[in-house]
Amino acid sequence: LNYDFQIETGEYMMFNSGRGAIHMEESGEQLKKEGGKIHGFQIWLNIPSAHKHDAPSTTVYRGENMPVIMNKDYTARVILGELYGEKSSVKTYSPAFYFYLKLNKGARLDIPVNAAHNAFIYVVNGGLEVEGQHAIKPNQLVLYKRDAENINIYSETGAEIFLLGGQPLNEIVYSYGPFVMNTEEQIIQCINDYNAGKMGNPDVVNM
Repeated sequence: LNYDFQIETGEYMMFNSGRGAIHMEESGEQLKKEGGKIHGFQIWLNIPSAHKHDAPSTTVYRGENMPVIMNKDYTARVILGELYGEKSSVKTYSPAFYFYLKLNKGARLDIPVNAAHNAFIYVVNGGLEVEGQHAIKPNQLVLYKRDAENINIYSETGAEIFLLGGQPLNEIVYSYGPFVMNTEEQIIQCINDYNAGKMGNPDVVNM
């Protein structure tokens, strides 16, 4: 069976690994034939222990699922969660937010967040200034403490950033290779399931 998904610019794929599924990412036939560059981000979101044995699933979300906010100072795509009254239709097991922000020169934003949630910023391009006038450069990350209801950012030159976060699950995490579960026994079961072919046939995936 053909389970290939083609992801285009501005789209988002939600892969729920559930109890396990062998998968792979490729650049696609068009890029192989025509050349060029592709820039994508893979974000790992832990799911509650109650759902770690769900059936795996994959959904591709197009532009209509993720509203875009246009402003004279910035453009924002709401991939997960809600921002300034615009809400993504992408569903998650626990509260989470994921915003793509393109800041124009001189842009200053106060972004509301839940004070009890984790939050971090990743700078893709440009320069960013955060609390305490800390200058952040491309490929750097800012991790926020869970004690504020607003994230204040400023960009003198313009910037392209991701702002992500969500509600802490407060669950023990065990990981081994690609397997992420909540107990050592579950990790052993994952390894046994993989070896038994319950997560798929790697020879078929690599065809």
